[in-house]
Amino acid sequence: MADPTGFMKYERAEPPKRLKSERVQDWQEVYADLGQEARNAAVRTQATRCMDCGIPFCHSGSAGCPLGNLIPEWNDLVRRGDWAEASERLHATNNFPEFTGKLCPAPCEAACVLSILPASGGPVTIKRVEETISAQAWESGYVQPKQATVSTGHRVAVVGSGPAGLAAAQQLTRAGHEVTVFERDDRLGGLLRYGIPEFKMEKKVLDRRLAQLRKEGTTFVTGCEVGVDITVEELRERYDAVVLAVGALRGRDDRTTPGRELAGIHLAMEHLVAANRQCEGDGPPEIDAAGKHVIVIGGGDTGADSYGTAIRQGALSVTQLDQYPQAPTTRDDDRSPWPTWPYILRTYPVHEETGERIFAVAVKRFVGDDEGRVRAIELHKVRVEKDPETGRREVVPTSDEVEELPADLVLLAIGFDGVEHMRLLDELGLKLTRRGTLSCGADWQTDAPGVFVCGDAHRGASLVVWAIAEGRSVANAVDTYLTGASDLPAPVHPTALPLTPV
Repeated sequence: MADPTGFMKYERAEPPKRLKSERVQDWQEVYADLGQEARNAAVRTQATRCMDCGIPFCHSGSAGCPLGNLIPEWNDLVRRGDWAEASERLHATNNFPEFTGKLCPAPCEAACVLSILPASGGPVTIKRVEETISAQAWESGYVQPKQATVSTGHRVAVVGSGPAGLAAAQQLTRAGHEVTVFERDDRLGGLLRYGIPEFKMEKKVLDRRLAQLRKEGTTFVTGCEVGVDITVEELRERYDAVVLAVGALRGRDDRTTPGRELAGIHLAMEHLVAANRQCEGDGPPEIDAAGKHVIVIGGGDTGADSYGTAIRQGALSVTQLDQYPQAPTTRDDDRSPWPTWPYILRTYPVHEETGERIFAVAVKRFVGDDEGRVRAIELHKVRVEKDPETGRREVVPTSDEVEELPADLVLLAIGFDGVEHMRLLDELGLKLTRRGTLSCGADWQTDAPGVFVCGDAHRGASLVVWAIAEGRSVANAVDTYLTGASDLPAPVHPTALPLTPV
């Protein structure tokens, strides 16, 4: 059994990072390579802090991990040094633990019992343990293709190759269906490929997993936009079921701020895609921060990704703006009680490197030069008010004082408005909800018979762990639709939501 006093013997320790002066000069991952022996020893110690709670909230679908990862089980296996069995237990619930181990913000850690009181020393470093199990599994050859023993004779089309589409494809291929994944980009991976910077996850990690899927029998078609390069009629003729995993990539914009039309103002995703293409060897990016004063508007993950990308491109300065006040550094039990996702200040490794964050501000106007390019922004202090009846937010100035900051490149990272408008949806007769997503029934099926939806296209822009969970669940639904029953796991229901305070 687990060591119930492990958390009292050992302190929580995050993985060490490379020197800031070193990592900002390249695109390699932020974290240091300790070597296999030292890495595994450190992580075994961290896993020992898990007490194997009687009620493990860490893998609760509502408060912790929507995949239902068996976290206490593989923590104890790691503690005992049984990496092969730990890999088996981890892969039993998660198709791509290397993705979540690197990219997920770890709601499991927020729901860890050791998060209740600061005196515990903090939650178990679940994310670090997960990533190390996956790394050890690949290094030791535990990860092997799992090919279906029988063929069902059914054909399934998956539209989109992000984490939701890949999870659905792998599950359905292993169930014996003939699966083809269609991707409109020239390379596979969706946001994993072109949205996530190389310093957060090197693309060799993605390519390694894609090679496994190919060996299992999944077919991939790139550079093919369904509804354009292949018609919906052709799709229906060739395939018995269709899974829409097209993401929610319609970037939110704000055209009301004076000066928005100036050159040099872009959606953050345009910047990230261009930078990732450069890392793939496609040549210089169309949007480059080199030698520029960069303003990133928006305080979330996408903003932080552009922040770190601008640093590595050689920006003169990087400033990130957030219209909300600076959050506290510790959990406020009145506002976000355990085990809900805490409202706290989230500092990413890139924020430690250089640059500045400014809170409770908004852009009053963008200032241009004589050639129609942005050269500065005017800021004013604001507060965000919420109408108690309608729930609508309003940004209200709190001062007449205006501050001007130099700005040669402005990146808008203010969220996503849902699924992009595409011919595919029109030809299927599908309408977007008010949130810009695609609705479905309890069986994940849309209003178009035999057409299913999962991931951000259904949920809206969300976490990689939710995308994988929905991909696994929709695979169960498609398998049931085609064969009448399914043994595939279904970790989440279409209506499932994270636990939040009322």
